[in-house]
Amino acid sequence: MADPRPPASGLARWLDPWSPAPLTAQDGLAAAPVAALSNVLDLDATAAGEGEVLPPLWHWLHFLEWPPHRELGADGHPAHGHFLPPLPDRRRMFAGGRARFAAPLQVGAPARRTSDVAKVEIKRGRTGEMAFVTVRHEISQHGEICVTEEQDLVYRSGADEQRRAGFELDLGDAEPADTAWQFALRPTPALLFRYSALTANAHRIHYDLPYARDDEGYPGLVVHGPLLVQLMLELARRNEPRRQVRTLSYRLRKPVFAGEHVRVLGDPEPGGSARLRIATRRDAQHASAEVAFA
Repeated sequence: MADPRPPASGLARWLDPWSPAPLTAQDGLAAAPVAALSNVLDLDATAAGEGEVLPPLWHWLHFLEWPPHRELGADGHPAHGHFLPPLPDRRRMFAGGRARFAAPLQVGAPARRTSDVAKVEIKRGRTGEMAFVTVRHEISQHGEICVTEEQDLVYRSGADEQRRAGFELDLGDAEPADTAWQFALRPTPALLFRYSALTANAHRIHYDLPYARDDEGYPGLVVHGPLLVQLMLELARRNEPRRQVRTLSYRLRKPVFAGEHVRVLGDPEPGGSARLRIATRRDAQHASAEVAFA
């Protein structure tokens, strides 16, 4: 019998048959990357010894993938990957995510991560179709699930000329903010390069200025979205050092560029939570997050 459904069109014709199987990975959560990121962020007090508690989301330093160099695309990103949708001329954006920390991970203890695609949605915006792919991870230690995480990734196919004219670089100081928690920093190319190395991120927008400017249309090197999220969590950790983060939700809205003055801002909320954001002079909310403490 013939299939009564009309043939898929647009992004659906690439995504409808795509159904990657779950993957499992093992990692020893070595102390060296923890110590390295502590130094990159000037966090002298961050514990990095075996048996110490891994700060929330610092598992992003582990379970890394290093594909052969020949398998990278022109942008430095892997041309193929188990959870990369098979779209032509694919472009990727890290849009947000959620995490639940049932128990802290321990540095130096073997961990197991199981990953799968939780959801695929196609949406249409003013610049065309977008594929929203949610990848879910469960990380276990000592036979118990410690971290459950979902990452929302947005993919486009083809050029996006409207984006190329959408950003300007502003190196002026960020406006003062009336928030209970805050610290300031100015991401440098060296900081971005070192963070790329620690997270196995070869995307050229983070370290290759001519490429970022001429090929991608950005006015400067792009600060990693995951780094912005980790900076917001660092703000919470500095101000509530004895409280464990239980849940996290975050959204990445607009890129930040190397050289811009960044303020990491936050306010505690009633009931044991806090709202966090990343601000520059260009925008008061490049990224936002909400954490709930145990």
